[in-house]
Amino acid sequence: MDIMRGDGIFPDEVVIQILARLPVKSLFRFKTVCKLWNRLSLDKYFVQLYNEVSRKNPMILVEVSDSYGSKSSLICVDNLRGVSEFSLSFLNDRVKVRASCNGLLCCSSIPDKGVFYVCNPVTREYRLLPKSRERPVTRFYPDGEATLVGLACDASFQKFNVVLAGYHRTFGHRPDGSFICLVFDSELNKWRKFVSLQDDHFTHMNKNQVVFVNNALHWLTVSSTYILVLDLSCDVWRKMELPYDLIYGNGYRIYLLDFDGCLSVIKISEAWMNIWVLKDYWKDEWCMVDKVSLRCIRGMVPGIFPISQTGEYVFLATHKQILVYHCKSQVWKEMYSVKYSSTLPLWFSAHAYRSTMFSCN
Repeated sequence: MDIMRGDGIFPDEVVIQILARLPVKSLFRFKTVCKLWNRLSLDKYFVQLYNEVSRKNPMILVEVSDSYGSKSSLICVDNLRGVSEFSLSFLNDRVKVRASCNGLLCCSSIPDKGVFYVCNPVTREYRLLPKSRERPVTRFYPDGEATLVGLACDASFQKFNVVLAGYHRTFGHRPDGSFICLVFDSELNKWRKFVSLQDDHFTHMNKNQVVFVNNALHWLTVSSTYILVLDLSCDVWRKMELPYDLIYGNGYRIYLLDFDGCLSVIKISEAWMNIWVLKDYWKDEWCMVDKVSLRCIRGMVPGIFPISQTGEYVFLATHKQILVYHCKSQVWKEMYSVKYSSTLPLWFSAHAYRSTMFSCN
């Protein structure tokens, strides 16, 4: 197919490169243009290209509640296209987002504990996960909810895993100290279970900031001295120590993020934001790639939380604002601000996100 424009011609490959940079919603609207465009969402090459391009444009997905906590909405903050509102109404349920990976969201039902969905909010595809025989509502301690919820999406093979992990208690008995892990396999459409002994604890931000790289899920523990790793190829938990240079000192906070497909830790002190990247995963080789002065946002530092990043910019959330830091120009910019009193700070429900054509069915 060629597209005529005045006295010039765009070859197919140029057109495909242009379409791969459109929002998914626009792409689906343009399906009626011609047969080729209608088939693009089914073409493996185009889907792979689209997902690769979207990796360079991460976003933040935030749940914003009103001052009474009675209503909430999802907003997507995008460095290229600004702020847009997202809706999960197609799930026909009241849900909260528990994890995000490669364009898919894992959501749990609010009125019906133990019910989980995996969905793509831009294509509006979703999958209701079968309930586990382990009755997670009654088996997780202390409040019936899994301590850790992880979503692992392998874009190369179009499959995903959902992980629910937490301290175990037998119904009617006290917790016995064991750590139960349930893993849903999208190809087999069923859960598997394994039990281990763990003594790890996590803050709310530690739970939210789960990173999927090298077929493993990674969480930062409350001690901030090591990363808890779940290797999904063999269902084994292990600990990854952080380098002394990274955790040395007092008065700092650290956060775990993705950095262009690599593990990254951002260390925030009163005056600096240091960005560390795990350059060699198997040799545990960390290096600091940027040191950012926080002088111009000094008043915000105690309540600022990094959420998403690339080599070009970092998204951060405060109680009422979403900021972006441009690494090359060293410029800070406000992307979004809550105009009214909110029941929860924005960072409390913020997730790294990117728009993809990943199918969950």
